[in-house]
Amino acid sequence: MTDEKKVNSKYLYAIIQCREPRELKARGIGERGDVVHTVVHKGLAAVVSDSPVMEYDQSRRNMMAHTAVLEELMEEFTLLPVRFNTVAPEAVAIEERLLVPRHDEFTQLLGQIDKRVELGLKAFWHDGMIFGEVLRENDSIRKMRDSLKGQSVDGSYYERIQLGEKIEKALTEKRLEDEEMILSRIRPHVHKSRSNKTIGDRMVLNGAFLVDAEKESKFDEAVQSLDQDLSDRLMFKYVGPVPPYNFVNIVVNWGES
Repeated sequence: MTDEKKVNSKYLYAIIQCREPRELKARGIGERGDVVHTVVHKGLAAVVSDSPVMEYDQSRRNMMAHTAVLEELMEEFTLLPVRFNTVAPEAVAIEERLLVPRHDEFTQLLGQIDKRVELGLKAFWHDGMIFGEVLRENDSIRKMRDSLKGQSVDGSYYERIQLGEKIEKALTEKRLEDEEMILSRIRPHVHKSRSNKTIGDRMVLNGAFLVDAEKESKFDEAVQSLDQDLSDRLMFKYVGPVPPYNFVNIVVNWGES
């Protein structure tokens, strides 16, 4: 049950440059129909909605509600995304503990990403392709694999561990080679990049790229060219523009200053 003493609390979505009160079409997180609006201070604004002080589950509905606000903002503003599940204990805290003490920080960050967009690119080897490539290019791995055929698992336990280690090393080397090959072709169009951890054996690249808006079309063309040239080996997943979470993510501590 919602604590009536907490009705003045606010859920935060983003920081933008804005001088007047605004309301958004998107509704707030929590499916209560809360109005999303700005709290303004000296040219900066926190984008918020009413919310009890609570921990929101990272459910699809909650994540979509949070993202819908950011997507609407991106149509008009440069934004600093605030971490999911950030709730101000009271409305006055947004100005006193956030917009006032961090005004210069937010202004500087907004300047750094103004007229830039975040684009995401992931690359995957086709299923089964890379293992065949590793075997063709590594005589020692191929011979070791062949020598283990017909042997019991228990009787060749340590040899199989060694084979797995050799394959893992070869995959790492191939991944680094292919990652650099991809990056070399998109790097000229990128202001800043971030390589995130790859997941699974097939993922080669998990990258986020901050790109000048005027260069977005060039980046698009480079990705299309990669897809055409490397379609026999790689599959690409390209998304964006998206909120610049990989380059700025506002974390708030509501403790007393």
